[in-house]
Amino acid sequence: MTDKMALSARAKKLVAEITNGNLKLGDLRKRGNEIKKDHGLAMELWSTGQYYPRLLATLIFDKKLLAENVIDQLASDVLRHDAEERNQLADWLLANQLAKDKKLVSLIATWEKNPSPILRRLFWYHQARLRWTGQVPPDNSADLLDSLENDMANAEPEVQWAMNFCAGQIGIHEPQFRSRCIKLGEALGLYKDERVAKNCTPSYLPEFIRIEVAKRE
Repeated sequence: MTDKMALSARAKKLVAEITNGNLKLGDLRKRGNEIKKDHGLAMELWSTGQYYPRLLATLIFDKKLLAENVIDQLASDVLRHDAEERNQLADWLLANQLAKDKKLVSLIATWEKNPSPILRRLFWYHQARLRWTGQVPPDNSADLLDSLENDMANAEPEVQWAMNFCAGQIGIHEPQFRSRCIKLGEALGLYKDERVAKNCTPSYLPEFIRIEVAKRE
């Protein structure tokens, strides 16, 4: 675990402000926009082990200073949170830091078989992002589907969700693979009985793909 640091007066004040129980994620983003980039402060906030300070840290890290060993440690720390917090921290770290640097994007591409479930989740979620952010999909979809068909059934829950989401994005954006993705969903039956709120898209692949494709037609 990241060693707890002696906090500066500024970090103490920030932690007190953002852990008072009334903060919304939008407020955290606003605070991050005000600070912009402050890697030292981010490391102080991260070292507290607390959820909101760590979320704010993901917004203000200096991505140029996120060496591979630092990322490995962050991923290890994230596992100490419950599932919901864990996924939010991982996804904010990806969106605000890792996906914005070419070197880090190259590193993400090596995480498919990483021992860390957090880094494996980020591999799959990033592959999904490459498809739904409006770019031309990468040419690795057939290989990804081979891995999904072999490994998705037995993956850890947070990795499995990201794999399923990636399969959904392949099915939505690449018609030539659509039936293969739907068959995968039918074979595994993942999330088939999941109840979703009105106007929310279910995660069950056949339904997820059908609904999202219909929106785009």
